[in-house]
Amino acid sequence: MVPGTDLVRLRLALTAFFALDGFVFAGWVVRIPAIKEQTGASSSALGLALLGLSAGAVVTMTLTGRLCRRYGSHLVTVVCAVLLCLSVALPPLTRSAAALGVVLLLFGAAYGGINVAFNSAAVDLVAALRRPVMPGFHAAFSLGGMIGAGLGALLAGSLSPTRHLWGLAAAGLLMTAVAGRALMRCEPLTPADDVRSARQTPRRLDRRTRALVLVFGLIALCTAYGEGALADWGALHLEEDLGASPGAAAVGYTLFALAMTIGRLTGTTLLERLGRTRTILAGGSTAAAGMLLGALAPSLPAALFGYAVTGLGLANLFPVAIERAGALAGPSGVAAASTLGYGGMLLGPPAIGFMADWYSLPAALTSVAVLAAVATVIGFATRDVRADRLPGLPVAPGGRAGGVPG
Repeated sequence: MVPGTDLVRLRLALTAFFALDGFVFAGWVVRIPAIKEQTGASSSALGLALLGLSAGAVVTMTLTGRLCRRYGSHLVTVVCAVLLCLSVALPPLTRSAAALGVVLLLFGAAYGGINVAFNSAAVDLVAALRRPVMPGFHAAFSLGGMIGAGLGALLAGSLSPTRHLWGLAAAGLLMTAVAGRALMRCEPLTPADDVRSARQTPRRLDRRTRALVLVFGLIALCTAYGEGALADWGALHLEEDLGASPGAAAVGYTLFALAMTIGRLTGTTLLERLGRTRTILAGGSTAAAGMLLGALAPSLPAALFGYAVTGLGLANLFPVAIERAGALAGPSGVAAASTLGYGGMLLGPPAIGFMADWYSLPAALTSVAVLAAVATVIGFATRDVRADRLPGLPVAPGGRAGGVPG
């Protein structure tokens, strides 16, 4: 059994990496308007460039589950964090949409890999702690995003994108060095014998388990689509359609991230009291209403309020979906649900770009509300599945809590 102090140390290290991921990603997204202007890209060309980020992330996610089983989720997390910090410094060096797409391919690969790796490690820790604490890790991601977006808002008028993102890369590498050392010193939660056994005789998932993983992945996709859309297009909507200054536009994503942080900090208590189904129903419907307001409001204050309501509604849907998929199928479940979920986050922005060219950006952003409503319907339709009746401790087929090879 792992000592309690080791679990606390591991939890702190993983929390730091979740925060780092949000911090770096938000630092990039608040400079997208400046990078768009720098490259001279149209909305559709920018959407295609962002597709490079999506492609890199999705391809890497399908492979990272295997890497975690072979090398351990701790090592994969640290390596991907280094690549993430280095690659975020590259977009300001581009001068065309095509070059930006190539650079974002590498950034997306690192982003996808680290998300599967630390979510796999977090699923193991949730099982060891015997409490549904996954929202707390995602709260750290949101808090990192809020800080990254807030700094971006402050620096938008004084620092060029190059200096800003290079400084962001340096800060991220320093944080990786500190948190990575702590993470690598933590004992894996899965015994080595279990890992070798899992490699030699991989567990074949039954049809029901695969279907449940797919369901959780679809919920993750519908909700993460909204997060990606607001990250990449939220500021641009406030600037171009409502006349906000660059600093005020960056505040929009900051409020969204703050609301998600608050929602996720209370997520464990909410899940313990309401259960997963009612949490999904309440969150999805709240997010749908909030995004309709954020996209269609005629004034900046109302749109900002809509962004905040959307963040509060989406807060706990994604972590619940990833936790359940990982508890059922280990790193392969995390990888499958993450691929669908983060695929929604990363493929959504290019889709928004095309819809913005065809119709308008406000009309395109209403698709976030539509998919939040779809997630609510899926949650209601699967309200009686076995996973929702499980207690806080995830129990996978085979009997071992969590069922996740290290």
